[in-house]
Amino acid sequence: MTDFSVAILSNQLDWTGVDKSAMERGFGLADANGAINGIFNDAALTGSHTVLKDCSTVIFAGQVGRTVSLVHSGQTLNNEALFQSYTLTRGADGSLAFSAPWNLADGTVPAWS
Repeated sequence: MTDFSVAILSNQLDWTGVDKSAMERGFGLADANGAINGIFNDAALTGSHTVLKDCSTVIFAGQVGRTVSLVHSGQTLNNEALFQSYTLTRGADGSLAFSAPWNLADGTVPAWS
């Protein structure tokens, strides 16, 4: 993996009552999405290609997505993700890079622990 992105966001709801002269706002449903990017690696069991090659088509019984864990400085962010695609791109320098964007799968808001 060369880089990744994670976004945890909430919809903003707008409403107002008859007793107000301006808009009121609050948070709606939460969501999360992101992407994993890197250089092609087909090493057995742990390489990016081995893990991601069937991620958008194979979901096992009882599974709502793939567990994505981000660990940094002793903090962990876990969530269940559905991968939209696994795209390979051949660079002009001959490198083979991948991109795997994902969205929250199970309705549980990711939280740092």
